[in-house]
Parts: sequence; C-alpha cells; structure tokens
Amino acid sequence: QVQLVESGGGLVQAGGSLRLSCAASGRPFSSYTMGWFRQAPGKEREFVATISRTGGTTTYADSVKGRFTISRDNAKNTVYLQMNSLKPEDTAVYYCAAKQTLTSTLFMTTPSRFDYWGPGTQVTVSS
Repeated sequence: QVQLVESGGGLVQAGGSLRLSCAASGRPFSSYTMGWFRQAPGKEREFVATISRTGGTTTYADSVKGRFTISRDNAKNTVYLQMNSLKPEDTAVYYCAAKQTLTSTLFMTTPSRFDYWGPGTQVTVSS
C-alpha cells in the first residue's frame, strides 16, 4: 500500500506557472506507475498525465500537451507536475494516483485504472 499527499496548488493568473508535488510513502515508490488527474466543479475526474515506474515513458492529455510536464524522482519518492501557460479552464482540484502495474502509460488514462489516490490540491487560474 502507498499513501499520497499533493502540494503546490494555489491561485495564479492566466499565463502563469505552478509546480505540483506528490509525496509518497509506503511500498517502494519505484514500483508504481504514477498519474495526475483533475476534477473541476460539476465535472468528472479527467486524465492529465501519467509516468512509468522509471520515468522513461510519459503520456499526456491533449488539453495539456506542450504546457504540462510530469516527472518523478524515485530517490525522493515524489512525482511532479510542472504546469506552464496556465488557462482558466485548468482550474480544478488536482489529484495524484498510483498503481503497481506493467501496463503502458498509454493505457493508464482513466481513474479506474489506479488504486491509490491523494486528497487533492486546488489549482485556480484567474483570467
């Protein structure tokens, strides 16, 4: 089992940047594929990005491709989401998620694929 805690959310103007962090504790972090999802008020939770256990493979939602970067530091048990050129439509609660799996990140794009979740961190982008 793994416990996840997100941080780094906040209020930022459109065009600005934020870096989210997700700290993990429990089983070896390097055994987990990690993902970021987000949920805006009144909407379903949606995929943002995933990263493989070694960090060698990443997959992004089309809506964030070229603006967001997912990365991980297995020595620090942490996954990051660098968010640049933020837009008001990026406003949401952002969640990190974990799954022990060998499945390619290309197929780890739905919430049901993941077993463990953090409590979330709010990101608000003002226009």
